[in-house]
Amino acid sequence: MKRTTFALSVVFAVISGFLAAPAASGAPPTYDHLDPGGQPALVEDLPVNVVFIGYERPDVRQVGFRKELPETYEPIVRSRAGYGIEEKLGITHRYRYNIRYADATYENRFFNELKRLSEPAPLTLDQENYNAQQDNVLNVRANHHIDAPSVERWLARNAPEGVDTRRNTVYLIDWYDRPDFEFHVYTKMDEPDPDTGYNFGQERSSRKIVAWGGTTADDEENGLGSTRRVWFHDLSAGPENWGGSWNVDDADLDFDGVPDYRIPTAWEYGPGAYRPRSALTGDLAKLTRYVALDLLFTTSPLYPVELPTEEPPETVNVDSNTYEGWRGVDASAEYITPGLLVPELSELMHRNELTYDNQDLPYSGDARRCYQLLVKDKSCYPELGYPPFANLFLQNSFQLRRTKDDGDRVDYELPIFNYSLGDATAPALGFADDNYRDGTQSYVFAFVSPGIVEAGYGLTTTLIHEVGHHVGLSHPHDGYDSESGVDFGPSGDFFFAWAGDESNSIMSYIDLNWDFSQFDRDNMDRFQTAALIEAANRLAEEALSAERPAAAYFELRNSDRAVGRAEEAFAGQNYLSAMRNAASAYDLAAKGAREAGVDVERSQESARLSNQAARGATSIHQPGEFIDTLEEGPRNQP
Repeated sequence: MKRTTFALSVVFAVISGFLAAPAASGAPPTYDHLDPGGQPALVEDLPVNVVFIGYERPDVRQVGFRKELPETYEPIVRSRAGYGIEEKLGITHRYRYNIRYADATYENRFFNELKRLSEPAPLTLDQENYNAQQDNVLNVRANHHIDAPSVERWLARNAPEGVDTRRNTVYLIDWYDRPDFEFHVYTKMDEPDPDTGYNFGQERSSRKIVAWGGTTADDEENGLGSTRRVWFHDLSAGPENWGGSWNVDDADLDFDGVPDYRIPTAWEYGPGAYRPRSALTGDLAKLTRYVALDLLFTTSPLYPVELPTEEPPETVNVDSNTYEGWRGVDASAEYITPGLLVPELSELMHRNELTYDNQDLPYSGDARRCYQLLVKDKSCYPELGYPPFANLFLQNSFQLRRTKDDGDRVDYELPIFNYSLGDATAPALGFADDNYRDGTQSYVFAFVSPGIVEAGYGLTTTLIHEVGHHVGLSHPHDGYDSESGVDFGPSGDFFFAWAGDESNSIMSYIDLNWDFSQFDRDNMDRFQTAALIEAANRLAEEALSAERPAAAYFELRNSDRAVGRAEEAFAGQNYLSAMRNAASAYDLAAKGAREAGVDVERSQESARLSNQAARGATSIHQPGEFIDTLEEGPRNQP
C-alpha cells in the first residue's frame, strides 16, 4: 500500500510540475513546427512518373524533355493576383521525376488491350472535318470507340516495372506506327445529366476525347478500388474537337486574332506535316508541365482556401435561393437534385458537415432589373462605380438579410443564387463571383432557362462546379505556372491547355462526369492543410500576446506536435491525414488562445479584415477570366 501511494504521489508530482513549469518560469515554450504569426512550411518531394508507350528514345529525347520540366511549384491564390496581390499558401512541391520508356513486351500487352476494347464506330464530325481540309497529310479511313475509364483502370493496375501509380503518373501514348493500329477516339458515356437525362458523352461529337484520368477509388461509375493517380494522353487518337487537333488549316481557332498552339495527332509530325518531328519532345513536355503538373497534379486555388468566416467552419449550409421567373416551372424542384449535390460536395469538403436548403424568391424588382441590365452590359447601380458584371453581386448584397435563414445553426451559409428565366437569354451556365475588392469569394450564381435545358443542362451540375470554385478549385484548363509566374488559360500559346478538361473532374467544361477527381481531392486537402496551419499560427501569436499567455502553453505544445504530424503526412503524400492533423492543430491552438483570454471569433474576423486592408482592397476588376460561359464557341461542334 505504501509503495502504491508513493508511486501515485510521484506521478502526480511529475505531472503537476510539467503543467506548472511554464507558468513558473514565465518563458514561452519554443516550437519545432508551430510558427506563431507565420506561414505554413509544407514541403514535399513529389514523385512524378512519366511513361512513354509507343515512343522510341530517338523520338523523345529524355535530356531535352527533362530540360522543359519545372523543378518546383509554389501555389498562389489566383484571384488575389487579379488585384496585384501575390498570396502564397506556404506549400512547396519539389518534383522528383521517374521517366520510363515501356519495353516491347509491355507495349504489346497494352495495345492488345486497346484492340480488345475497341468497337467500330462512324467517323466523328471532327474526323470528317479533318479529312475535308487542304493541309491534312492523310484521310481517316475508319474509326473505333474505346472506353476511356477502362483504359485508365488497366494503366492504373498494370504499370511497368518501377512505376507506382499511387503516385502521380502521366502515360504518353502513340499507337500510330504499329501494324495493328486502328484509328480511334476515347469515350465516356455513363453519366448523363442528373436533371435532364441528356448524355453529352453519347450525343456530342465534341465529347469524343484523346485523354483521360483522375478517377477516384470510390467513383460511383468507374471507381478504381484503391487510390491511384493516373492521367493518359494518346497522340494517335482523334483528330478531336476539344484540343483542336482536327484543324490543321487555320491558325486562329477561337477567333481572337492570335494563333492558337495545339497538339496535333501523331501523324501530323514530320516532313510536310503540321509540325516537324523535332517538335515532338517539346510538345510532350508542354503537355506534362502545363497540363499534368500545373492544372491537374499540383494546382493553384482560384479563390482563397480560407472561406470568409470568423473561424474555419465545420458546419456549412449550402444555401440555395432561386429566383423563379420561368412561368409554370418550379426550377428549384425540377432542376436541382440535392441527393447528388450534397454528397458530391461532401467528397471534396471532408472536414465540413454539409446541409442544404432552398427558398424560392420572386423574379421581380431589383432582381429582374439588375439581371436584365447585366445582359445588356449596363450597371444597375452606376453611381457606385462597379462594372456591369457586378450587378448580381451588388443586388444580392443589398438584399442579403432575407436569404440568411440558418442564423447561428451553422458556421457558414454558402450563398447561392439561381435565376430561372422564362426566356432563352443567359450570360452563362453559372459563375462563382468575388467581392470586387481583394479577390475574396462572394456568391455563387447559376442560371436555367428553356435554352439551357434544351442544351442538356439543369442546375445541379452547375452548382457542384461553381461551389468547387467558391471553395478554391480552378478549372483543369486554366491555372498558374509557378516557375515562370504566368497565369494562363486555353488560348494563344496555351490553347492546348484544353487537354486538362479530359479528366474525371466536374471542374472541367466537358460534361462527362459529375465528380471531383482524385487530383481535385488531393489539391483541396493540401489547400486546407495550409489554411488550418496558418490559422493555428495566427492564434498562437495572439495567445502569446494575451493577458494570460502561460495558460495557453500546454495546448500550444500539443498544437505544435499536431502540426509536425501534418507536415510528416504531407511529405508522405497522405493529404487527408495531413488535413486532419492540421485541423487538430487549429482546434488545440484555438483552445489555448481562449484560455489565454483571446476572443477567438473576433480575432479571426479582425485578422481577415486587417489582411484585406493591408492588401489595398480598393481596385475593381472585370472578372471575365473567371466566368464559365454557356457559349462554347468554335471549339465545340454539335
